[in-house]
Amino acid sequence: MRIPPTSPRHALFAFALTMASLSVPASGGDGPQHWITTWATSNVSSDQPATFSNQTIREIVHTTIGGSSLRIVLSNTFGPRPIRFDAVYVGLQKEAATLVPQSNHAVTFGGSPSIAIPEGAEALSDPVPLAVGPEQNLTISLFTAADTGPATVHGSAFQTNFISGAGNFAADEKAIGFTNAAGSRAAAPQTTGSWYFLSAVEVLASPAAKGAVVALGDSITDGASARADKNERWTDVLARRLLANHSEIAVLNAGIGGNRVLTTSPCWGQNALARLRRDVLSQTGISSVILFEGTNDIGQPDTPAAATNPCLTRTPVTADEIIAGYKQIIARTHARALKIFGATILPYQGFAGWTAIGEAKRTAVNHWIRTSGAFDGIIDFDAALRDPATPTRLAPHYDSGDHLHPGPAGHEAMANAVDLSLFR
Repeated sequence: MRIPPTSPRHALFAFALTMASLSVPASGGDGPQHWITTWATSNVSSDQPATFSNQTIREIVHTTIGGSSLRIVLSNTFGPRPIRFDAVYVGLQKEAATLVPQSNHAVTFGGSPSIAIPEGAEALSDPVPLAVGPEQNLTISLFTAADTGPATVHGSAFQTNFISGAGNFAADEKAIGFTNAAGSRAAAPQTTGSWYFLSAVEVLASPAAKGAVVALGDSITDGASARADKNERWTDVLARRLLANHSEIAVLNAGIGGNRVLTTSPCWGQNALARLRRDVLSQTGISSVILFEGTNDIGQPDTPAAATNPCLTRTPVTADEIIAGYKQIIARTHARALKIFGATILPYQGFAGWTAIGEAKRTAVNHWIRTSGAFDGIIDFDAALRDPATPTRLAPHYDSGDHLHPGPAGHEAMANAVDLSLFR
């Protein structure tokens, strides 16, 4: 296995899964249970692709709402050839790579314990009879005997995941295969801060569950400056606020560090317009969208390293072009009879990419978000986090230190700026 350092839907098997996809009568309460995505991530094609062979990948994901059973969506979206998983298991995390005893369940696909996923495709599992709660860590273990080729990845998971030495450890509930130096040095166990081949986890939710809200964003939404394994992104805090408010609504994070509304990056994924259908509108049980992108469209062309860094766009865009991109996202979301809320762009003076011209663009875009009436509601992150003395900067107690990304207090303030009545 070769894995780089961490860098800043479904392919439906229709006949086998149609009946499983239907609503299931609830065991109690009113109305049917229904499937809702409780966790999701947005994938990219890595500029330094990892490959796996005769290894088990054990990955941790954090639910937002619970359910009586679950399904997993695996992704080969950016793989250049088919991949095969010979064993897939899901259970409850106890600590690190160790599972809660007797919680590990085999995952099947159309009744088979293995699955071959064509290039560019995703695969939805059969329902797994594992009850999960809200705010619970799941452990998903994937074993592949053959070489996967370049892996579809979400590079910045801010979550410790585990890669085994040689062998199939998917069914093991202990961490032995992920801590001992089994196999050759090239296949020695290690940890990673990325998610591989995962797209979503769905739960069979209670009748009270109201669906899912998807946050479409860049590195701020993705969690840049968040501490690993702490689940302290603004979307995580929002999910906890909703639960505390007795609102059973999943919060899904569709953020990618460096992502842009209008231009695609070889490192940071397809532009928001290109990935909207896959990363947002395809999520099961979606009820609304939060759009929070535009900082990179404005600031990256003005960043000094843009001339030599292939990840950064060198294409200047106007405020009107960003707004035109927003209008497309709004129209496509409304076409699905979904609500979409616009979030204002945060200030970033002090960051290397800030210029007075860029600030004028940010101000113009934010003015349109606040006044156009195009969105179904507004979330004013700018007003919540800016420095009252210098509104072009983040308030010092919300700044992570790079003058672009909020720290933990900033993420808390962002989540608190969301009016929960938007989701009623």
